[in-house]
Amino acid sequence: MTILFYFITTLVTFLLMEAVTWLTHKFVMHGFLWYLHEDHHQPKYNGVFEKNDAFFIIFAIPSIALFYFGVNPTLNILFFIGLGILCYGIAYFLIHDVLIHQRFKWFKNTKNKYLVGLRKAHKIHHKHLGKEHGECFGMLYVPFKYFSM
Repeated sequence: MTILFYFITTLVTFLLMEAVTWLTHKFVMHGFLWYLHEDHHQPKYNGVFEKNDAFFIIFAIPSIALFYFGVNPTLNILFFIGLGILCYGIAYFLIHDVLIHQRFKWFKNTKNKYLVGLRKAHKIHHKHLGKEHGECFGMLYVPFKYFSM
């Protein structure tokens, strides 16, 4: 396999993770695992960690397993699928926890239209304190209407 193939595998996995995130957020986090996600929808949660943070571990498990099986016995495609999941997890942390919820004050005053649109869409998602009537379940894909609001 070539470097280009592995790069494309990682990139495609990263992009597919948006669909996995949307589906998981809508049907798992706002479904049968709402008890883990619920505190994330409560206003002004002041703890360092939320029960919702357990999803970082849940999503890391497949990535770790793919890394393990992707180098055993030799480097193979599974490693690069795991890498795509890891890259998405890093992007999710930077966008969701740093930019949107500002758990870390790194990108506080951004004027980038795309990033501002992401924040607006996520605020719309959080206007619903319960698990019903949600919208904007993805993270990187945002409907165009949030860029013009």
